[in-house]
Amino acid sequence: MPVKTSYDAVIIGARCAGAATAMLMARAGMRVLAIDRGGYGTDTVSTHALMRAGVVQLHRWGVLPRLLEEGTPPLRTTTFHYGDEAVSVAIRPANGVEALYAPRRTVLDRILVDAARCAGATVRYGCSLAGLTRGAGGRVRGVTMLDAAGDIVSFDTDLVVGADGVFSSVARLAGAPATHEGRHATAVIYGHFPAIDLDGSHWWYRRGLSAGAMPTNHGRHCVFAAMPPARLRNGAQRVDPAETFQDVLHAMDPALAAQVAASVPDEPVRVFAGRRGYLRQAFGPGWALVGDAGYFKDPLTAHGITDALRDAELLAAAAVTGTQAGFASYAATRDALSLPLFQVTDAIAALDWDLERLRTLHQALHQAMKREVEHLTAATTRHFQEEVVS
Repeated sequence: MPVKTSYDAVIIGARCAGAATAMLMARAGMRVLAIDRGGYGTDTVSTHALMRAGVVQLHRWGVLPRLLEEGTPPLRTTTFHYGDEAVSVAIRPANGVEALYAPRRTVLDRILVDAARCAGATVRYGCSLAGLTRGAGGRVRGVTMLDAAGDIVSFDTDLVVGADGVFSSVARLAGAPATHEGRHATAVIYGHFPAIDLDGSHWWYRRGLSAGAMPTNHGRHCVFAAMPPARLRNGAQRVDPAETFQDVLHAMDPALAAQVAASVPDEPVRVFAGRRGYLRQAFGPGWALVGDAGYFKDPLTAHGITDALRDAELLAAAAVTGTQAGFASYAATRDALSLPLFQVTDAIAALDWDLERLRTLHQALHQAMKREVEHLTAATTRHFQEEVVS
């Protein structure tokens, strides 16, 4: 017979969205279990970059010092390369933030899991969701999971949170529909390279293509090349990702391509083949979605981690109230902050703009991110603040 116990919330997925949600709920006094089918401190496909709103939250939560202890380099300038023109923007101190960061997920996710455990949350790895259990009226009342030992275990809970990514089992089992869908997608090839001589983060744009480079942990730069998904294929045959990567970098900036070609990476480049964005219904009776499970947009604007941290705080605040009104507020706020970002990102992901049009889109993106920071800095965080995690 399955072993059965209960929690205030069970979170499926313990990456940045799930771990942050678990941490914040536990700090507010909730009994929380987070499970993940992966392993502690493992890597995952990621955009790396934290925008200002994300850094503001890490600062308020007391976990930013841990990120710095891990040697995550500060980004104090961002340079946009529009064709042959370079526009550098200084990162100005504000809201307790003096720089931006682009941590490896092996660092960020681990720090957030440590903070969740420190707050009292239980985090278990090697576990996968098997099903949702329902009570009267179809309300989700618990989960069954396959644990690391291969045993079926059941948990009763007031709330099941899907933080399990774009292929979310919680979203599928709960029947969460997409409320908005994107029209465009880019394919991205990226890797981590030592000995790249660039200050701050850099973003290159030419019609139909984009690239970027940002310093991350362990003396590496994350370098990416973005393109239409069709460029990853030549008819029915897949092309060599490393060759395509170099071709795009050379088209964007021969000097960047030369530096990357001379560098010796620790591992092969990784490929994201492209996926159109969506917003899914944010919550239902006994369940809610956070991170990519509930909201995903093209990675070209590198805002996914920031979205995940933002929505973790919004959802935790709703869970603390435990009311329909609280969850409705979570959904409404998530959508109000997300839709401007979603729409402008979808337009940028089309890769059909000229450079003047792209500048206009970037201005709209900046305004959407500014509104996000203003909302988060105005919101109360008294339930979630804690001293720096040791």
